[in-house]
Amino acid sequence: MADRFEDERGVITDLLMGPVDAVTQIFTKAGCVRGNHIHEQTTQWTYVVSGLLTLASQQNGRVRTTTALPGDLVCEPSSIPHAWRAEEDTIVLVFTRGPRSGEDYEMDTLRLDEPILEPHTEPGT
Repeated sequence: MADRFEDERGVITDLLMGPVDAVTQIFTKAGCVRGNHIHEQTTQWTYVVSGLLTLASQQNGRVRTTTALPGDLVCEPSSIPHAWRAEEDTIVLVFTRGPRSGEDYEMDTLRLDEPILEPHTEPGT
């Protein structure tokens, strides 16, 4: 996270400093997975607005998971397999730098043959 300024009116927090190519809002229903893919050239930062995410990334054959809560900002670098599962209905903002936005959404997306994160079969489980 970048700079934070607070006074009697409230708080201003810079979430990301530097150029971005797109900011996308994504709603994901509880139990559902997004990702299980790689972006060869695009770095994305996921900011959790509401809800709860389990995030997974894979490096050197090892899958690492973490939890993201509202207010968390997570970087998903290019060339790293990644996925997330909404543990409850979740809204995120995704900031991207690279050719993965608008009509080019799939241009920089390679789907994984083997998922690194699976959906819940029943929401809430």
